[in-house]
Amino acid sequence: MSTPGEYFRSLPPVSKTYGVACLMFTSACYLDLYYPPDIGLHYESVLKRFQLWRLLTNFFFLGRFSFPFAFRLLIIARYGVSLERGPFDKRTADYVWMFFFGAFSLLVMAAIPYFWTPYLGASLVFMITYVWGREFPNARINLYGLVSMKGFFLPWVYLALDLLLGNPLKPDLLGIAAGHLYYFLTVLHPLAGGRYILKTPLWVHKLVAHWGEGTQINAPVQRDPNVGVAFRGRSFRLNGTSGATSPEQSNTSTPTQNPNQAAAAAATFRGRSYRLNS
Repeated sequence: MSTPGEYFRSLPPVSKTYGVACLMFTSACYLDLYYPPDIGLHYESVLKRFQLWRLLTNFFFLGRFSFPFAFRLLIIARYGVSLERGPFDKRTADYVWMFFFGAFSLLVMAAIPYFWTPYLGASLVFMITYVWGREFPNARINLYGLVSMKGFFLPWVYLALDLLLGNPLKPDLLGIAAGHLYYFLTVLHPLAGGRYILKTPLWVHKLVAHWGEGTQINAPVQRDPNVGVAFRGRSFRLNGTSGATSPEQSNTSTPTQNPNQAAAAAATFRGRSYRLNS
């Protein structure tokens, strides 16, 4: 059985980063380090007072410490991690792009007064639930040991639970809308013969490469341009002679070697080196 530290280190980078960020925001709120309305989404403050951080910070507030907060954090730890290890395995940039697209879609929907909500973190988490249900429609889920169902019905069961508990349904419905839009554009529409229009942008690949976490197959950019490149300098023995020899010289022994021959041997290979995957 792994320790909590080993479990934390084994988590994939995107889900772990988002979950830790949400936990830190709620902890800071609990310690009265900030007032929640100061990070909420208010377009008037964004446009007139240029408080641009509100467009980002509202996604990291899942509420104060409570059962709904723990429930949403559990969704990230279970279904977010399952997505990152399953359909998005070795596709870190694509998974990050799903978050960006979901956040942008929610911001656009929240611009409509009827759909506005100050904190969109719950909607983003519910989007994860919806996408997971579409990616694993036949997975068997045992909900609290009471109900056994297929994964396709998971978001709708959670929606019914929020209704029974008296929680607002607007964040859940916004998350379902954003998740369905993403799944339609990336899976359903291309499968129907449509054009794949939601390709991960190059700047997301560059961001993930600069971050240095995760893996992206067929990435248009490399994470580290120096990885896998052969050493191009000259090597020298401890006694001061050059250590680069040709195959012919390694098979024959010569008693002496003049300086011109040594220089020629040191410059046997001067070509360019390439990566194996280039």
